[in-house]
Amino acid sequence: MNYLLPLLSVLLGYGIALFLKPQNKTNIKLLLAFSGSFLLSLTVMHLLPEVYSKHDDSVGIFIMMGILFQIILEFFSKGAEHGHVHGNHSMSKMPWLLFISLCIHAFLEGFPVSHHEHLALGIAIHHLPIAIILTLFFVNAQLKKHIIFLFMMFFAMMTPLGTMVSKFLPILHDYYTQITAVVIGILFHISSTIIFEASEGHKFNFAKLSMIILGIILAYFLGFGDAHSH
Repeated sequence: MNYLLPLLSVLLGYGIALFLKPQNKTNIKLLLAFSGSFLLSLTVMHLLPEVYSKHDDSVGIFIMMGILFQIILEFFSKGAEHGHVHGNHSMSKMPWLLFISLCIHAFLEGFPVSHHEHLALGIAIHHLPIAIILTLFFVNAQLKKHIIFLFMMFFAMMTPLGTMVSKFLPILHDYYTQITAVVIGILFHISSTIIFEASEGHKFNFAKLSMIILGIILAYFLGFGDAHSH
């Protein structure tokens, strides 16, 4: 079920945007702030200690490669991974650069889930507001409905696909630490950007700060429970 959480969260976000048509940007930004904090906390508290416990001197290099790779992806996605889509011009065709870069990002996010199932919840929470924002953006841009549906379905399937590939392709097990380090870099960049972009002018109001603190606390207890279940 954990593997399906990121998929279901995208479909839920797609449904919310399509049928409820939320107009309150403040609530979406608060959800973004929570998701960024939760994802960053899971990464720092659980993924980071694991990769450094392998005593591999190259871990830091691979983390920086992940950050750099995400920056490159954002040249093409325009920051859609952290809810930063703008423009209201109409579209008639699939935005391929946005589609491919988002799918690569989501696919790589799925890799550590095969070893850290609680990370699926973090990615699911991260994908929910992104799916809402993306769908609203495409609807406002008058992209054809079947194209929006296909885009969101493929995006939804990428993280579970990454998890399955990581679990069932034996050759990747030898490079698990390096791949996870790259994903840590990606998650570092995404989650920290979300936290600082969640409000206009980079101002921390009380509601946003509360969401960030809540994300940190929940991530701690989620990982704490996971550690004691082994």
